Amino acid sequence: MKAINLLEKFQLFSEHWTPKKIGELNGQQVLLAKLKGEFIWHTHEHEDELFLIIKGKLKIVFKDTTIELNEGEMYIIPKGIAHKPIAEEEVHVLLFEPLEIKLTGNITSNLTVKTFETI
Repeated sequence: MKAINLLEKFQLFSEHWTPKKIGELNGQQVLLAKLKGEFIWHTHEHEDELFLIIKGKLKIVFKDTTIELNEGEMYIIPKGIAHKPIAEEEVHVLLFEPLEIKLTGNITSNLTVKTFETI
C-alpha cells in the first residue's frame, strides 16, 4: 500500500472523457478523468455519481437547471437524473462510482466505456 498522488496520475494520460481507475473500495471505484467539450445527455438508472473537481470548472446541465462546479467542489448526481456535463476548458475530475457503472448510463455511443483502464 502506498499513497496515490493525483497530480502524478493526471500526467499519465491526455485523452478526454476516458476515465482511468486509480482504486476500488467496497464495490466502488475511484476514477480520474480529463473533460473538455460537451458530453452526451444520459441517465444512470441505478447508480449515484460523484464529481469532485480537482482543476478547472465544470457545468452540469439538468432538464430544469444548470450548476457550475469549481476547483475543490463536489456534487452528487442522484440515480435516475438526466444530465449533461460541459467543460469549456479542460477540467480534471475525480469520480466515485459503483464498479458496474457504464460511463454513458442508459445511452450507448462512441463515448461508452464499460471497463476502465487502471493507472
